[in-house]
Amino acid sequence: MDITARAEKLRALHSGEMLVLPNAWDVASATVVAEAGFPAVATTSAAIAAMLGYDDGEGAPWQEMFAAAGRIARAVPVPVTIDAEAGYGLRPRELVNRLLEIEVAGCNLEDTDHRTGGLAGAEAHAEWLAAVRAAASDAGVPLVLNARVDTFLPDRGIPEPDRLAEAIRRGRLYRAAGADCVYPIGVRDRHTITALVAEVPAPINGNTSDELDLATLRAAGVARVSYGPSFYRAALANFATAARRLRS
Repeated sequence: MDITARAEKLRALHSGEMLVLPNAWDVASATVVAEAGFPAVATTSAAIAAMLGYDDGEGAPWQEMFAAAGRIARAVPVPVTIDAEAGYGLRPRELVNRLLEIEVAGCNLEDTDHRTGGLAGAEAHAEWLAAVRAAASDAGVPLVLNARVDTFLPDRGIPEPDRLAEAIRRGRLYRAAGADCVYPIGVRDRHTITALVAEVPAPINGNTSDELDLATLRAAGVARVSYGPSFYRAALANFATAARRLRS
């Protein structure tokens, strides 16, 4: 498939059966995901940055992050969506051009401002997302934009009682700006995810937790589930256990 067909396929996967994405961090892990039968591959910035020797949160140069993502996209026969963090300070058209160069079908774009450590202004971020959407439309490729909403992260400056209402407000703004999916990262309970599905007119990306297994997320109407660096950390933990046993 060419990149337009991959983007169209990825967008279609957000309708119907819940899309489950065990996030990959290199060609080997992406190949595992594809060969297991998953219809798309998502990357995790935290794991890729760690693999490259950098901190998450745009600590790695975008060139290295995109090079790693591009190797993944070229290696698997399914659409790839990448965690592009907050866009690395790239202007919308340049960001889209770089995404198309590495042949990915979509990306996460979060509303954390990594320079200040807090959240970007919701209206300003929505305008930026709209410009990214316009640049993709101008290029003739329907890139799938997953707008990550970071209000539930504890260090973003939003008081806990206000997080849900602010996430709904931001989710609506980002959807109106052209986001295909809204990702309120860090939601851990059924009430909150159900409210988001009901109040934000977009496919919702959820995460599993002690209270939210796949069946519960599916029943709540969640369209997409991702795991971030969970599988990368599990793989390292298994390796560490094996290394310690070997040493002993």
